[in-house]
Amino acid sequence: MRVAQDRPAFGKRKKFRTDPISRLLRATARALNPRRPAFIVTVLVALSAGIAILIAGGYVHRALTAVNGGLSTVAADAGFEISAIQFTGNRYTQPSEISDKLQFKPGDSIFAADPQEARQRLEELPWVRDADISLRYPDTVFVHLTEKVPFALWQSEQGLYAVDRSGHPITKVDAARFKHLPLFFGDPPDGAADLVEAIGAHRAVAARVKAMQRVSNRRWNLILDDGVLVKLPEEGWAKELGTLERLIVDNAVLERDIAEIDLRLHDNYFFTLRHQAPARKTSRGEPT
Repeated sequence: MRVAQDRPAFGKRKKFRTDPISRLLRATARALNPRRPAFIVTVLVALSAGIAILIAGGYVHRALTAVNGGLSTVAADAGFEISAIQFTGNRYTQPSEISDKLQFKPGDSIFAADPQEARQRLEELPWVRDADISLRYPDTVFVHLTEKVPFALWQSEQGLYAVDRSGHPITKVDAARFKHLPLFFGDPPDGAADLVEAIGAHRAVAARVKAMQRVSNRRWNLILDDGVLVKLPEEGWAKELGTLERLIVDNAVLERDIAEIDLRLHDNYFFTLRHQAPARKTSRGEPT
């Protein structure tokens, strides 16, 4: 006769201790279960916080710097040390300015030279329009600059500037070095090249003009070599240069005691004498 064996009752809940310590241990075990999403999130947050602390404290930067320094030393010892940096195209930019912007020098590893970053720094220099840097392994760096072209001088309240063809200032300059350039004063000489080229088409005017003035950002005045002031109109000023040419060549107005020639009105022009009352002449006739 078989004796019935005791079997565990299915569905019966396991009893847990309910004291605070037991509950804390069970909660900790559940949180540290690697199969639970909360555990993965906790680990990721902890790792991110640790990395942020290392970066903020500068430990990562110092470590990378040390590694890069070690690699550079090894590269230099292997023959990849910069022995020469050659500059071309720098007519106005000083070699010392270029060297400061490169931030690498002979004796450094050629692998430490970053051409793109150096190019961006070089283009911050006032004369530099474009820069090209090439590394010739194992030990030479070539730097070629394309500089801005000075077209004229502009005497501003802040000093004397070289300007490009459009009249935009480049940088302050020494007058003695650029004395061959046309001279402007007054407001910024926007469109300087148009005026200079138009004057150049009239030989007598070009021979007498010593300076040009931008007035109210709208029109031009000319200063002739004997101090005569010529006022040009805002519109149609190129045509009035032809009028001035005829007055100089055909009427010899500059041989007279004239201080100012006003060409702003297309139907009339006015003369101001140095020692007499202003004289007016209509119909484009000869001044009295």
